[in-house]
Amino acid sequence: MDLPLAKLGTRALLAALAGAGIAALASTAGAQAIAGFNSNQPVDFAADRIELQDRQKRVVLSGNVIINQGDLRLTAQRTTVAYTDNGSLQIQRIDATGGVVVTRGDERASGSAAVYDFNRRVIVMSGGVALRRGTDNLNGGRLTIDLNSGLSSVDGGGARGQQGGRVTGRFSVPNNGN
Repeated sequence: MDLPLAKLGTRALLAALAGAGIAALASTAGAQAIAGFNSNQPVDFAADRIELQDRQKRVVLSGNVIINQGDLRLTAQRTTVAYTDNGSLQIQRIDATGGVVVTRGDERASGSAAVYDFNRRVIVMSGGVALRRGTDNLNGGRLTIDLNSGLSSVDGGGARGQQGGRVTGRFSVPNNGN
């Protein structure tokens, strides 16, 4: 089933996206910022095209996808929202591909792909991950955020196309007037 966004008008789709809790996709700031984000905020979305695949229980947004929730923004070329429908819709997983960028305040994470597993409350970004926070930066192959513990980790995992890549970065130090 392929429907343009303007003609869709299905409450199921809106409920699925509103309950998505996309917030977790973005937070790359560490335990306090991750734990401090309210994932119950409404979700707004826009895309060039939307496709409801009811039999597969998924919604595909494609073409300049923008998802906003509170102060969090996710952009990608394609996003798939998988859900279950046992009387009420429940989001199971969100997959984003194609130049994925997640921003919140002065924090920015980018990579080729991102997956948010709602059941495990884990977010994984992969494919040349770059984190920016102010003037600090961190580069690696994969970023994993555990929303339960607030622990984030980055590994080399082929960073920037290299096999067995390493994590690299630069952190600012305060100027103490010397």
